[in-house]
Amino acid sequence: MESIYALALGYLLGSVPFGLILTQRFGAGDLRTIGSGNIGATNVLRTGRKELAAATLLLDLLKGLAAVWLAQRWWPAAAPVAALGAVLGHCFPVWLGFKGGKGVATTMGVVLGLAWQLGLVYAATWLVMLAITRISSLSGMTAVIAVPVAAWLLGRPDLVAALGAIAALVVVLHRANIGRLLSGTEPRVGSKGK
Repeated sequence: MESIYALALGYLLGSVPFGLILTQRFGAGDLRTIGSGNIGATNVLRTGRKELAAATLLLDLLKGLAAVWLAQRWWPAAAPVAALGAVLGHCFPVWLGFKGGKGVATTMGVVLGLAWQLGLVYAATWLVMLAITRISSLSGMTAVIAVPVAAWLLGRPDLVAALGAIAALVVVLHRANIGRLLSGTEPRVGSKGK
């Protein structure tokens, strides 16, 4: 039952669509009709509102962190399940017809909550890849893949299954980005008209 509670808690927190709420509240339009239609920070950035994109990134991270933090206090053994629930909620929010974001920022939050060392691995991998490639999608996918590997190497096999499932989910949701990466048409951060 603890796993069910943790999954539900994570899902409900993860499904709060901060990107959509912020863009509508501050007059940037309906995020679902802009760019990729996703509710994450990368798409918020396409509105031209950098401050809203930064706020979305932070809030999406914090909802993942909150899900894990609460689960660790109420059902410690089920915290990895809450982490998975939070990412599922962000990617498939019931309130938006199960059409959400791609989970990169929320994954950062859950990873940080599960083990701060893994949070550092995630952040460092993302930042290094972004500095090298200037491609947000590639940076996010590389970071989520690095984390279950790092969990295993750092002696946290209890986290590998949940983090591996999250990584697989995030990569699958980036399949269109992978197609553009292979064709050389994936936009870079700061490029015009993307």
